Amino acid sequence: MENGKTIALVPRVAVVVFLLRGKAVLLGRRRSSVGDSTFALPGGHLEFGESFEECAARELKEETGMDFDKKKMELLTVTNNVFSEQPKPYHYVTVFMRGVLADGDDQLPQNLEPTKCDGWDWYDWANLPEPLFWPLEKMVKSGFNPFPN
Repeated sequence: MENGKTIALVPRVAVVVFLLRGKAVLLGRRRSSVGDSTFALPGGHLEFGESFEECAARELKEETGMDFDKKKMELLTVTNNVFSEQPKPYHYVTVFMRGVLADGDDQLPQNLEPTKCDGWDWYDWANLPEPLFWPLEKMVKSGFNPFPN
């Protein structure tokens, strides 16, 4: 209950991007009530009527100022994540996309949402920073590999 009213808990849809450069991925340190100070992929909430590709491109641009080649974007997997240990429970269906930079490797990530992220950097897949945001950590520990064969 909140303000005397029962709040309906409903799943939300998030779209995140494995933006690849060589054998590195772009990660930022979260500033959020969920997963604060953990490293996560760029992404955010799917808006009504938006495709996964459109959401991934919009979120990447809003958070980092970067663009990627939409023709080379791929759906990798979808996960079902329930966060029950938070002050308020959250349930996210997370869509994981893969992309590469539109203009080669010369784009530099900017931190365009400093209240949500401490900054972006490239991290080698074999040497990821810790702690990782729980859904990403779960995928890494399962042996998931975002790189094409």
